[in-house]
Amino acid sequence: MPTSAWPHTPVLLHEAIDAIVGNPDGVYVDGTFGRGGHARALLARLSAHGRLIAFDKDPQAVRAALEGPERIDDPRFVIEHASFAAMRERLRARGFSALHGVLLDLGVSSPQIDDPSRGFSFRFDAPLDMRMDSSRGETAAQFLQRADEREIAEVIREYGEERFAVPIAKAIVARRQGGRPLGRTVELAEVVARAVKTREPGQDPATRTFQALRIFVNAELEDLQQGLSAAMELLVPQGRLVVISFHSLEDRIVKRFIARESKSEPDRRAPFAPPVPVRLRALARVRPGVAEIDANPRARSAVMRVAERTETPA
Repeated sequence: MPTSAWPHTPVLLHEAIDAIVGNPDGVYVDGTFGRGGHARALLARLSAHGRLIAFDKDPQAVRAALEGPERIDDPRFVIEHASFAAMRERLRARGFSALHGVLLDLGVSSPQIDDPSRGFSFRFDAPLDMRMDSSRGETAAQFLQRADEREIAEVIREYGEERFAVPIAKAIVARRQGGRPLGRTVELAEVVARAVKTREPGQDPATRTFQALRIFVNAELEDLQQGLSAAMELLVPQGRLVVISFHSLEDRIVKRFIARESKSEPDRRAPFAPPVPVRLRALARVRPGVAEIDANPRARSAVMRVAERTETPA
């Protein structure tokens, strides 16, 4: 299917596919299926012997892969309704123990943002949900209903890098104590707007708070750390790790992981043991071009990091 017919073209699509596909006969993971932009492009580059296993927390994304006019009807493709953090267990259950590439396109997808019912965006009046997997777990509204002021402030500060986290948390708790707990996106956006005194030009006051709650509710950073470790165990020599991040918290984790695995350091607990072998080689850091940013403003914050598994076994 041509790229123009896809419901959504991912950021850095061609750069990511060029970076990840080294062996057309190999086994690959698309850890964030979304609506299948990367998956379709990857399948187009694989041979008849290649395999692609996709993951997505979102049941709507899984249904899109398996049902309806946009489904992927290809014997080389399977999808798991799970976080990529579980790839080690899910792949071994399917009989796969080695991968030639892992692709992670982090954060919330455009279809999730643009669906008002999901509660990811302050642009729409909707239930304050924010779960990527709407079939399980705690919603953002439920968290704000049960958490104390300190916990709310910590989440907003840590995951949103919001300097007004404390006044925002105070305002949320005060509203709750007044008998009006937050249940809708516009309500939260209004509370934040009153609590935040200044903001960068062009940025909505609620941006950082919504980001923080989404990351927390979906355990995104914990999943990322687990997924990177699983990818390291499964990648074959010369297998590629490609990660696209959209904010500094994600990119920092990826950058530090690649840097750590690219160094040979002695184990301080066993000073006479041989150094831990180098397991990764950093290859590239890629940003979208001007044309892509002009066509899709959401691309402006994207960073793609590429690393290759070394020949030395883990």
